[in-house]
Amino acid sequence: MKNSFLSSRAAVWLGVLALPLFGACSHMGNLIDGFSKPEPGFVTLLDGKDLNQWKTVGNANWRLQDGMLQAELGGGFLVSRQSYKDFQIKAEFWVDETANSGIFVRCSDLQGINATNAYEVNIYDQRPDPSYGTGAIVDVAKVSPMPKAGGHWNNYDITFQGSHMVVYLNGVKTADAEDHRLSAAGPIALQYDKGVVKFRSIQIKPL
Repeated sequence: MKNSFLSSRAAVWLGVLALPLFGACSHMGNLIDGFSKPEPGFVTLLDGKDLNQWKTVGNANWRLQDGMLQAELGGGFLVSRQSYKDFQIKAEFWVDETANSGIFVRCSDLQGINATNAYEVNIYDQRPDPSYGTGAIVDVAKVSPMPKAGGHWNNYDITFQGSHMVVYLNGVKTADAEDHRLSAAGPIALQYDKGVVKFRSIQIKPL
């Protein structure tokens, strides 16, 4: 009877001790999988399974590798097949320290996408003028001090509603501005210019 009681107590303690380990393993699994589950109202544009909702412009070597979208050669964009007006985007990305990338929204000229005909939420740690580097909306909202995205996974939370635009990088607000100059709607474009660029999740909620 005594041995049975001790065995029961040991089993309970083993279970208690195993809980943190199980939780850690589950968390590691989520990190390895890399994909956030869509929140209510959000639509998944990129989940590492296919690129059916995108088309290429330029010659960047965009491809799915190890369940992630990646490019490190050429130059150009991956453009959404659908246009969006007011929206919230949640994107998970990784870049190296040399990368020049960005998320362009409300694109009006798909053959010549740039910061004069679309809004660019920048990813560029080594931009010569850091005022519009990582975390900024180029030529619209400066960032100070500029955060560094290179070498680790990051989360962008981008909201455009009418002329109001807000950007959060890793939970910190980096841009908040009003601008009326450009098109009120258009596709989303992921830029590759240099370095190594990876995206593992992109979700959007129309507003």
